[in-house]
Amino acid sequence: MPDAFDLILSDLRLGEADCDLGLRGGRIARIAPAGSLAGGPVEPCRGLLALPGLVDGHIHLDKTFVGLPWAPHRPDGSVAGRIAAEKAQLRAIAEPMALRARRLVETIAARGTTAIRTHVDVDAEIGLAGLEALLQLRGEVAHLLSLQIVAFPQSGVLHHAQILEDAVAAGADVVGGLDPAGIDEDIEAQLAIVFGIAERRGVPIDIHLHDPGELGAFELRRIAARTLAAGLQGRVAVSHAYALGQVAEATLARTAAELARAGVAIMTNGPGPEAMPPVKRLVAEGVTVFVGSDNIRDAWSPYGNGDMLERARLVGYRAALLTDAELRLGLDLVTAAPARVMGLPDPALAEGSHADLLLVAAAHVPEAVATAPPRALVVKAGRIVARNGVLAA
Repeated sequence: MPDAFDLILSDLRLGEADCDLGLRGGRIARIAPAGSLAGGPVEPCRGLLALPGLVDGHIHLDKTFVGLPWAPHRPDGSVAGRIAAEKAQLRAIAEPMALRARRLVETIAARGTTAIRTHVDVDAEIGLAGLEALLQLRGEVAHLLSLQIVAFPQSGVLHHAQILEDAVAAGADVVGGLDPAGIDEDIEAQLAIVFGIAERRGVPIDIHLHDPGELGAFELRRIAARTLAAGLQGRVAVSHAYALGQVAEATLARTAAELARAGVAIMTNGPGPEAMPPVKRLVAEGVTVFVGSDNIRDAWSPYGNGDMLERARLVGYRAALLTDAELRLGLDLVTAAPARVMGLPDPALAEGSHADLLLVAAAHVPEAVATAPPRALVVKAGRIVARNGVLAA
């Protein structure tokens, strides 16, 4: 008789219960009391806590220096200055971007991330080379994680509109934008191009927004208005949105209400030197907030390791997520919320759901978020892909 399950995860903690999980065909086929399942290879879990696979809602695979000799950070005060400095640094690297990107994928997969949204630069100088490399990489690492790609016009939209459209036609899943006022100095013209591509191509939108204060809040309201007009509710995200942490109460309340009404999501990575969107307030107003790691050891930042549970702890610390309910929100920021934004299935661990999960030594979710313990086991699509932070053979 064939085995009933491809793999049995025996005696793990799921919520408040001690369970066995029977995995079959990449999904959770059965949840049963601990020690009760048979009919397949057994992985003893010894009471470890099961969490859904982590989702990184904002990362830049193409920029990372991971695996290269240490490169001292070169400070520059402006976004435009940083872009120019980064281009110079990346031109000096001989190693193909795909190798660096794969190295980073393997690093984050070993720490429990099972899905990511990565931005990739497209402009007149780079062309679609970075996108093409990541499209190929996506197939090569599908056993480790699901990979969604944003065409990111880091050099601006107005002078790169055609290549942005070409990138989506070539396979980018999402169309990006960047600081309509600060980079292109024309809010309506940039948004018209980005939303036009999204409507023609049927893809979501993810816009980097660093513009500060009242200007940034105005841009957020314009993005919300265009989202409603285009019928793209639930398909638009704004990354960073520092302005939400800089404006007066009246502006925040008005902007949050318009974002919620339009279904525009906000991404934060818990940036150290920058103002941070008020996570609890936005969620209370009905805005979807999610978390990404953003830059990992690259020209923008020497920090980052791709550990999304650690990132949830960092954001939780900065956002004062202190009660058990708030710490559970911290897990949502790196699992269910980015999954919704990316159009992925609900990652909650239930019978019939995808078997993407990790095991940690914690009594419950609040402890796991507050302590970010090491990953004892990572499972993607029902297969063990890492043990104790090391990829499985």
